[in-house]
Amino acid sequence: MNKSKLDDKRPDAVTSSKAVVLSPDERRAQGKALRDAVSRESQGGWKPPKGRRDPIEVLTASNEGRLPELVPIRFGRMLQSPFAFYRGSAAIMAADLASTPNSGLRVQACGDAHLLNFGGFATPERQVVFDINDLDETLPAPWEWDLKRLTASMVIAAHHLQLKESEAARAATATVRAYRERMADYSSMRSLDVWYDTITVERVMAEVSSEEVRKRITRRLQKARQQSTAEYIFPKLAEHHGALPRIKDDPPLIFHHSEEQAPGMRTQYREALASYRESLAEHVRVLFDRFRLCDLAAKVVGVGSVGTRCSIGLFMAADNDPLFLQIKEARASVLEPYAGQSLHPNHGQRVIAGQRLMQAATDIFLGWTRGLDGRDYYIRQLRDVKISAIIEGWDIDLLLAYGRLCAWALARAHARSGDAALIAGYMGSNATFDDAICEFAVEYSDQNQRDYRAFVKAVREERLEAIVEPV
Repeated sequence: MNKSKLDDKRPDAVTSSKAVVLSPDERRAQGKALRDAVSRESQGGWKPPKGRRDPIEVLTASNEGRLPELVPIRFGRMLQSPFAFYRGSAAIMAADLASTPNSGLRVQACGDAHLLNFGGFATPERQVVFDINDLDETLPAPWEWDLKRLTASMVIAAHHLQLKESEAARAATATVRAYRERMADYSSMRSLDVWYDTITVERVMAEVSSEEVRKRITRRLQKARQQSTAEYIFPKLAEHHGALPRIKDDPPLIFHHSEEQAPGMRTQYREALASYRESLAEHVRVLFDRFRLCDLAAKVVGVGSVGTRCSIGLFMAADNDPLFLQIKEARASVLEPYAGQSLHPNHGQRVIAGQRLMQAATDIFLGWTRGLDGRDYYIRQLRDVKISAIIEGWDIDLLLAYGRLCAWALARAHARSGDAALIAGYMGSNATFDDAICEFAVEYSDQNQRDYRAFVKAVREERLEAIVEPV
C-alpha cells in the first residue's frame, strides 16, 4: 500500500490539501453536534449483547500460537482475583466494547488501557516521566474504548481493595472527569505544545496532596533507578561460564530454549538482528553496533503476554558494559477484528509506531524484526527506570489520585493522534458524560465478575489447566 493510502487511514488523516482550517471553537461545536447521532447518555450502562460469545471460548481461542507449556501459568495468574483476570482478558472486553456506542472519532488507541499499564520510565534524556507503558494492543480505534477499559479497571481495582461501592463509583467518575478536563485543556493548546507536553515527576508530585504519598513516590523512584543500573542488573540476571557471560536460568520464568526451539542461536540470529538494526534510527545504530549478542533466554512476563514468545538478550560491548534487551512477540491486536487490520506489514512495527505516536518519549532501542519462525517481534531495553503501580494497600485517596494521573496520560496520548477539540466538544463541560461512563464501568465490573466465576468454574472442572505459582 502506498504512503498516500496509508495516510488516508490514519486516525488524524487530512483528506484534502484544500481543507478549511477551523478554529478550536468551531471544532468543539462539530464535536457537540455528534451527540445528535450518539448521545452522551447512550454511552452509559452495560448489557451483554445478544449472542455474546462464551468468555471461556474467547480465552481458549486467544491461546492459539502461544507456547502450550506456558498457558497454564497464564491462567494461574488470571486465577488470582477478578482484577488479575481482567488484566489477562483484553480480548473479551475488545469484543464487548465493539458492541457499545461510540462517537465515530478515532485515535491511536492503547487497546489495553487498564490502570497497571501506566507508570513511570526514563526518557533518552534520563528524565523520568509518567505515561502509558504497555502498547502491545495499540491500533487506531474509537477513543471511548480506551477510556471505558480504564474506568472499568478503576472500579475492579476498588473492589479488589475492598473499598465501598460508593468509593468505586467515585474512582470511576474522577477518572472520567480528569480525562474530560484534560482533553478540554488540550483542545485549546497549539499542536506543538500538545506534542511536547510531558508528565514529569515534578508535575506528578504537584498533583499529589499527601506528603506521605510524595515520600513513597520518591522511594520508588530511587529504587527503580538503582535497579536499572548495570551494576544491579548484570549480577542478578547473568553469570560467567568461561569467557562469555550467560543469562541465569530460573525456570519456569527464565529458561534457555533447546537448539530446536532456538535455531538461530548458532548464527547469532544474524538476519533477525540485521532487520532490527535497520528499524533503529541511524545514530542509534552507531551505539548498537558496539554490542555483540552473548546469550538469549526465554522470560515469562505479565499476565496477558504469558505464553507468547518473550525473551531477554544479553549484549556486551566490553567486560563490564552490558545491555539487556527484551524481545517480545507482537501478535495481531485484540482490537483488529473490530477496528480493522493494521496497516503495518509487521506487528512489531505496529506496536512501535503506536508507542512513538502515543508516548511523550520512547526508548532509543525500540525497534522491530521478524524471526526465523516467521513471527513478528519488537525490541526494547529490559529495564529503564521502569516504575509500575503496586496497588495493594491503597486507600481511596491514593486510588483517586492515580486514576486522575492515568486519565491525564490517556488524554495526552489521544490528543496527539486525534482531534482534541472534537472529542472535548462531544464530552462537553458538565457531568453528563462522566456519569454515563461511570455507569458503564460499574456495570461492566459486574460482567467481569461473572466472567471470572465462569473461568474459575472451568478450571475447577479441569476444562482449563492452571498452575498457581508459589508466592
